[in-house]
Amino acid sequence: MDLCIIGSGYVGLVSGACFAEVGHHVICVDNNPKKIAALKAGQIPIYEPGLEDLVKRNVASHRLKFTGSIEEGVDGSQVVFIAVPTPPQPDGSVDLSYIEKVAREIAGVLKPGQYRVVVDKSTVPVKTGDNVTDTIKRYAKPGVEFDVVSNPEFLREGCAVADLMKPDRVVVGSNSERAINLMKKIYEPFMAPILVTDVNSAELIKHAANSFLALKISYANALSAICEASGADVEKVVDGIGTDKRIGRNFLNAGLGYGGSCFPKDIAAFIAICEQMGTPFTLLKEVQRINRDQKERFLQKLRDALWILKDKKIAVWGLTFKPDTDDVRTSVPVDLVNDLIKEGAHVTAYDPKGMENVREFGLIPDSVKLAKTALEAAEGAEALVLATEWREFKEVDLAALKSAMHTPLVFDGRNLFDPTAMRELGFKYRCIGRPMMETK
Repeated sequence: MDLCIIGSGYVGLVSGACFAEVGHHVICVDNNPKKIAALKAGQIPIYEPGLEDLVKRNVASHRLKFTGSIEEGVDGSQVVFIAVPTPPQPDGSVDLSYIEKVAREIAGVLKPGQYRVVVDKSTVPVKTGDNVTDTIKRYAKPGVEFDVVSNPEFLREGCAVADLMKPDRVVVGSNSERAINLMKKIYEPFMAPILVTDVNSAELIKHAANSFLALKISYANALSAICEASGADVEKVVDGIGTDKRIGRNFLNAGLGYGGSCFPKDIAAFIAICEQMGTPFTLLKEVQRINRDQKERFLQKLRDALWILKDKKIAVWGLTFKPDTDDVRTSVPVDLVNDLIKEGAHVTAYDPKGMENVREFGLIPDSVKLAKTALEAAEGAEALVLATEWREFKEVDLAALKSAMHTPLVFDGRNLFDPTAMRELGFKYRCIGRPMMETK
C-alpha cells in the first residue's frame, strides 16, 4: 500500500521505516527542511537500536522516501498518518495546535473523487478524532471523501523497532468498515491481533495504558520505602508478587522514578482530560506524588551518607531517562544532576548516548563536566550515583572502579548491582528498597 506519515519524529520515523520494511511504500513528511535534508542524506536524528539500518535499507529499496510537501504525501497515498508532537501545556493538558494545523493542511490538498483515510497516530485526548473530522470537513473542498481513524502507538524507546515489528496488539478505532479494512491490510504483514473499537475508546486506551504502567512503577517505589523501613528486599518482594499471572513482573521495578517524553506528559494529560469531563482521577495524582517523592528520598540518602553535598565530588552514570536511547527529555537523572549542582556539589557525568543532547538543549549547567568514559567520570569521586541502567555500567570492571574512586561509595538508583558482590569488593553500597550493605 501507499502510505504517508506526517511528522518524522520518533513515532513517525520508526513507523515509516517499519511499514516500509514489510513492503509498503511510505513517504514521510516533515516541515523541518534541515531534518528532511539530513534524512535524505542518510543521517538519523535520533538514536534507536536498529533504526538506522532499517531506514537506509528501505530508502535504498525505494520503499521509503522523505519530503517537505504535505500535498505530495497526501496525493499519492491511500492512508495518511498524523504523527506530530502533542506537547504538554502548563496545566497538564495537551497542546493540539500541531494536530489542528496538519488537519487543515490535509483538508486543503484533498481532492474530490479521492478517498483517504486520515489516521491519528499521535497520542491525543479522547474526542480529538471528532475534532479532526470536523476540521477537515470545514476546510476541504466539496465532495471530498475521507474517514478519520485512531491508531495509537505503543512504542518503547530503546526497543521501538521490535515493538512495531512484533506488536502485542494493534488498536484501530473507527466506525467505517472501509477504513477498518484498509487498516487491517496495512497491519496484516505484522501478524498481530487487531482490536477494533470506536474512535473514542481507541484514544482512551493509550492514556489508560501508560497511566497503568506508571502506576505499577510508583507502586514498586512505594513498596521500596516500606522495604527500607522494615529491612525487607524490594527485589524479592516484587519477584514474589510479579510471578502472579494476574499482576506480572514487568514495570514493577523500584528506582528513581519514571520520566521521559511519554509517561509524565500522558499522565498529566489523562488527569486533565478526566477533570474536564467532571470525573477526577485522583489515583493518578497520587502516582505523580510518589514519583516526585522518590527522587527526593534518593537525594536524602546522599545527604545522610555525605552530610554536606557542597564541594563534594560526585560522579553520575547516566543522563537519559532510560537505557538504549539518547532521549533526555523529562529525565530524572538530569533533574538529579541539577539538584546536586544546586546544593554545591561538583558533578562529573557520563552517558553512552545522551551527553550531546544535554549540552545542545542546555539541560545542565556548564559547570557539569562530561567524561569520555564511565571510569573517567568516577576518577577521584567521593561518591558515584548510578542513574540510568545502561548495560555498559553493568559490565564495568568493579575493581578498577574502586581503584579510581576517592571513596568507594555507590548510590545505585536502579538496583543494577548485586549488593553482596559490592560488599565483598569493599564498596559502601546504597540502593533502592534493599537492606543496606557495608564492607566487611
